[in-house]
Amino acid sequence: MMSCELMISFWGWCSVINLGLLMIWFVMFRFAHDWIYTIHSRWFELSVTRFDSIHYAGMTFFKLFIFIFFLTPYLVLKYCV
Repeated sequence: MMSCELMISFWGWCSVINLGLLMIWFVMFRFAHDWIYTIHSRWFELSVTRFDSIHYAGMTFFKLFIFIFFLTPYLVLKYCV
């Protein structure tokens, strides 16, 4: 059975790693937008507006996923146990 300290550490590191991945995604999208769009437009017929909408929706979903499934358990364990 995992100890509380191990679970707190696990959820904390999961939060940090996933927030880091979200930041990498945002930075790549911000500074390499045209390059990423060129690659994706070879595979799919996408307008720039649709491409941007898909990525922003994906980032929003991923951020909510991180907050609900990683950050919330971390905070609950950290401050309520």
